[in-house]
Amino acid sequence: MEIASGCPRTQILRDAALPFMQDLYEATHENIQLAVREGTELVFVERIAGHRSVELLTMVGTRFPVGSTGMGRVLLAHAPRALQEEVLAAPLRPWTPHTVTDPRTLRAQLDLIRREQVFVSDRQLSESTVAVAAPVRIGRTGPVGAALGIVVAARGAERARGLREPLLRAVHGISEELGRRARTAL
Repeated sequence: MEIASGCPRTQILRDAALPFMQDLYEATHENIQLAVREGTELVFVERIAGHRSVELLTMVGTRFPVGSTGMGRVLLAHAPRALQEEVLAAPLRPWTPHTVTDPRTLRAQLDLIRREQVFVSDRQLSESTVAVAAPVRIGRTGPVGAALGIVVAARGAERARGLREPLLRAVHGISEELGRRARTAL
């Protein structure tokens, strides 16, 4: 954890994202998470949780298989095709009765994520949570470098769909900031 938090890539991402994550938290008062993909795993690099937010299985530094979470599926949708096929060829763990483990259904989800840019993961990792996730790019049209997500209580699933616009505003802000920092570094 200590070594990872000092990694320049992670630190730049966290520094760029944190103000937008704080704004998103203030607008929603829900759990806000930022994650990156490392191989076939998702690693949570930042999180803001309020005292009234639903309890999570995740914390900064936690790793999950990339196909297990809403944020992971966003990252998988934008991963190289070979990595997608590697993940889809392996058995997918069913975390809950709602977890999509069928490769054909998951492929359709990945296509939808690429088209819609937002994914609602309904009780896929935990019976008590629904996540809304979107990709963070490096610049407006650059590669996807992270995923940002909002996690709400499953009883608020209908509210989760209404979080699309605030989430997209936050990911666009982070993406533009990362693009600005990348151009400045050149």
